[in-house]
Amino acid sequence: MADILERPQVPARHRVDVEAYYKMAEAGILAHDDRVELIDGEIFDMVPIGSLHGGTTDRFIRLFARAAADGFAHVSVQRPLRLDAMNEPLPDAMLLKPRADDYRGRHPGAADVLLLVEVSDASLSHDPGTKLPLYAKFGVPEVWIVDLCGQAIEVYREPAGGAYARQERLTSGSLVPALVPAAAFDVAALLA
Repeated sequence: MADILERPQVPARHRVDVEAYYKMAEAGILAHDDRVELIDGEIFDMVPIGSLHGGTTDRFIRLFARAAADGFAHVSVQRPLRLDAMNEPLPDAMLLKPRADDYRGRHPGAADVLLLVEVSDASLSHDPGTKLPLYAKFGVPEVWIVDLCGQAIEVYREPAGGAYARQERLTSGSLVPALVPAAAFDVAALLA
């Protein structure tokens, strides 16, 4: 018995689910304007959005607006994506399947996503290393990671087994979302 008591204890992580995450916000532990996301039960503080990041996100929204106006997709900006009870990331932009209630009844889930966009500068290691496998695991059909430092868009399609079967990195040319062709645009013009 003494051996058990003398063993060094290893710190353990305490994971929270979405319900506890929202209760923390209601209790004021997480402020309304905190930029946080829940990944695998851990709360991540997100880096503040700089002007290049914000402006690039706004360009996407302007480009996606036509697809939304024509009824092909619902545009979502920095809104939670409920993947399961332990995961609620906050992507920069999403094109979602249109819904009559504009997702007022619940946050969108992976099955609602037509295209997900992460704009990355300071978060460049977090987005592909942590979030991309999560999106693949839950079957998000297409993810774009906009590498602001490298002036490129990384395109990920065909999720299978926690990874994407098709990947490409573009610095120019036309980019057409697989499920929303109406949202096509010129990569170099977007990154300029």
